[in-house]
Amino acid sequence: MSSPAPNVRSGRTHTSGPVVAITGAASGVGHLLALRLAASDEVRKVVAVDERRGEVPGALWRVMDVRDPAIADRLRVDGHPVDVLVHLALDLNLESDPKARTAFNVRGTQTVLTAAAAAGVRRVVLVTSAMVYGALPDNDVPLAEDTPLHATAEATCVGDLLEIERLGRRAPRAHPGLNVTVVRPAVLVGGMDTALTRYFESPRLLVVAGSRPRWQFCHVEDLVSALEYAALEKAEGEMAVGCDGWLEQEEVEELSGIRRMELPQTVALGAAARLHRLGLTPSPAGDLEYTMHPWVVSGSRLHEAGWRPQWTNEEVLAELLAEVAGRHTVAGRRLGRKDAAASLGAAGATVALVGTAALVRRARKRRGI
Repeated sequence: MSSPAPNVRSGRTHTSGPVVAITGAASGVGHLLALRLAASDEVRKVVAVDERRGEVPGALWRVMDVRDPAIADRLRVDGHPVDVLVHLALDLNLESDPKARTAFNVRGTQTVLTAAAAAGVRRVVLVTSAMVYGALPDNDVPLAEDTPLHATAEATCVGDLLEIERLGRRAPRAHPGLNVTVVRPAVLVGGMDTALTRYFESPRLLVVAGSRPRWQFCHVEDLVSALEYAALEKAEGEMAVGCDGWLEQEEVEELSGIRRMELPQTVALGAAARLHRLGLTPSPAGDLEYTMHPWVVSGSRLHEAGWRPQWTNEEVLAELLAEVAGRHTVAGRRLGRKDAAASLGAAGATVALVGTAALVRRARKRRGI
């Protein structure tokens, strides 16, 4: 058996450590992880997989669609399978067609798992979300990693993530010798656009009467460092990642300086469902559950492995508020400048209600309802 070729970066030679493949390596979290691992003395080589080539010095590029079964042949370097594959080629865009998004996410994950097993890859790392635990009023605070997954498919992308989790559980049984690690981040912040980050773009923070949310964030830098632990096999199994502790809703309001707008549950859920049904907002009513009930995670498995977050919830919230400054959202829908000016000129609790009613009236007029 021939020795693997050395990986040379910045004049240094790396002949030990794993060869790590990363799907979705041209952008987002995949790109950040590829850059981090390509610069690591603990990684022999990074194989970057994406539909387009990105800028990652020292990486070996495989430009292809992750749904192509031929990916199995590309998970080899010098005749040897890569050691670990981190799958980050997911479509979680709020504006994507839901059916196309699900088809891409599920088929891509299924193909990657099958290809990894066929190539002889020993470990696949999947990334979903702590949302798979579900947001329930009687959830433990915090949740242990082995808490059963009680989420339903009623929130944006959660159905896809639950199916990815199911595929991850099945893979080792279908392919003995393949290990699967799952990483579940809390509310992800740092160049992200999700239903939960858009919550902080509203002129008022919607609070459902009688609910008791807790807010826990995860900065993308902490997710990347947690994925490095998984790629280097310093931690394995089902792992949650986020800042230590959580913020109460009152703390979020005080830190953000954004006042609340409280609505009865039936009104809030009904309006959200109606707007989504009319195609006016990308977020279904199920997204509201995650702003009503706790789904804080402990992250104990990563902590036991020696990992610690570098960001606090307060720091991540401050970064999120800086990122969304100047954006205006009502009921999950981004407003143009004219709509935003009108909404922000309103007063008190009528802001979101007026915005919601205006959207419904506009849709009905357009459709002749």
